[in-house]
Amino acid sequence: MATKTPAKRAPGYRCTECGWTSVTWVGRCGECQAWGTVEEAGGASTTGRTRASTVASPAPRIAEVDASAASFRSTGVRELDRVLGGGLVPGAVILLAGEPGIGKSTLLLDVAAQTARGADAGGEGGGAAEPRTVLYLTGEESAAQVRMRGDRIGALAETLHLAAETDLGRALGQIERIRPSLVIVDSVQTLQSAEVDGVAGGVTQVREVAGSLIRTAKEEGITTILVGHVTKDGTIAGPRLLEHLVDVVCQFEGDRHSRLRLVRAVKNRFGPTDEVGCFDLREDGIESLDDPSGLFLSGVSDPVEGTCVTVTLEGRRPLVAEVQSLLTPSAGGSPRRTVSGVDAARVNMLLAVLQRRARFALAQDDCYVATVGGVRLSEPASDLAVAVAVASAKLGAPVPQGMIAVGELGLAGEVRPVPGVGRRVREAARLGFTRALVPRSPEPLGEIPAGFTVAEVSSLSEALGTIPSWTGGAPARQD
Repeated sequence: MATKTPAKRAPGYRCTECGWTSVTWVGRCGECQAWGTVEEAGGASTTGRTRASTVASPAPRIAEVDASAASFRSTGVRELDRVLGGGLVPGAVILLAGEPGIGKSTLLLDVAAQTARGADAGGEGGGAAEPRTVLYLTGEESAAQVRMRGDRIGALAETLHLAAETDLGRALGQIERIRPSLVIVDSVQTLQSAEVDGVAGGVTQVREVAGSLIRTAKEEGITTILVGHVTKDGTIAGPRLLEHLVDVVCQFEGDRHSRLRLVRAVKNRFGPTDEVGCFDLREDGIESLDDPSGLFLSGVSDPVEGTCVTVTLEGRRPLVAEVQSLLTPSAGGSPRRTVSGVDAARVNMLLAVLQRRARFALAQDDCYVATVGGVRLSEPASDLAVAVAVASAKLGAPVPQGMIAVGELGLAGEVRPVPGVGRRVREAARLGFTRALVPRSPEPLGEIPAGFTVAEVSSLSEALGTIPSWTGGAPARQD
C-alpha cells in the first residue's frame, strides 16, 4: 500500500477562471492572464513523495491488448460520425461546446433517440443496429420541456430515459440504476456536488463533476457526452483541465440568423481533427447536410457585377461559397467599409492592394462586402475572390458565368499558393462550374475534369487581365 511522507504546506492560490495555481499571490493569472481572479485556495504542497505499491497483475504487452473495446458505434447521424471518426467509442467522454441557443440540445437529443432506436448513420432513422439504453440528464430545462422538444423533432424512443437533475450524487445514482450505454449531460456547468465548496459552474465544481463523470465512464465503459458553455470570446468555460481530461472536444458553430450549423473537432483521440460536419437546423429538428454548397450560392441565373464564387476548405471538405461586393460614391469625408461573413481587417488590406497594385480608385467609395447564406470565410484562400468581386463592382462588369477564384493575396500583389487546389477545382466542376483562377504552383493539380479550364496566375494584375470581357482601360482605374 502506498505511503506518503509528510509534506510541507504553504499558502496556495488558485485562479477562479481557469484553475491555475500558485504558491504566492499574484494580481494577474499566469495562465489566462485575467486580473484579480487569483484567490487563496487553502494551501498547496511544496514537497512530497509517493512510494510504489503492489499491483494485481503486470502490464500486458501492447499486442495482447484487446482493441475491440475501442470499436466505433454509429450515432445514427452521418455528419457527427464523420467528425468523430466513425462514431461513439465505449468509455469515451466527448465535450460539445457552443454558444447559447445554437442548437446543441437539439442535436444531442436527436443523437440520443437515434442511438436508442439502434439507427445506423447510413439510414439515419431506420437502420438495423441493436437498440441501446440511453440516459439524457438535463440541468438547464425541466423534463417536460425536453419532452416537448422531443415531440417536435421526433426524438422519442422506448429505451431513451430522461431525468432533470442538478445534483451530481443523484445523477450518478441514475446512471448506476439504469446502466445505459450512452449518457448525455446537458450541461456539465449545471451539475453540483455537495462534497466540495463552490457554486455550480465554478472551477472547483466543474472539476469535481467532470472528474466523477469521466471516472464512471471509464470504469463502466459508458460513452458520455458533456455539453459545455462558452465564454464571450468563444472559449470553453471552466478550467482548462476539462479539455485535457476528455477524449474528444467538439465546437458547435453557426450564425443564429442562418440555418447552417457546423461541428468541428478540435481534439480527437480516436480520429482526425480536420473534419467538419454540416447540419441544417430547422423547426422540426436538425438534419445532416451531405452537400451544403448550395446554401452559399445566390441562385441568380444571369451574371451580376460585384459577385465572385470561391471554394473554401472546412477541414478536408471543400465548400463552394459566393462573395458579393457593392461600391457606391461616399457621401461624407470618410468612406464606409462594411463587411459580413469576412474579416474586416482582411478586406481593408485587399482594398489597399487593389488600389496600389492594380490601380483601382477606391478611396472615395463606400465598400460593402458580404457572403451568401451566412457562411464565414476565414481562410486566406478566399482573398482572390474578394478582390475579383470588388474589381467587378468597380468596373461594372460581371465575372463570366461558371468561374471561380481561389488564392491568397500578398501586400506586393502576388497570388500565393494555397493547399488543396485540385480538390477545390474538382468540387467546382462537380457543381457545374467550367473555369477557375488559381495560384501558379509547382505542385501538380491532379486530374482536371473534362471541359474545365484552369488559369494559373502569379499576381493580382495577371488574374484580373485573365478574366474574359474585362478591359484594361476602364475608367475605374486611376492614373
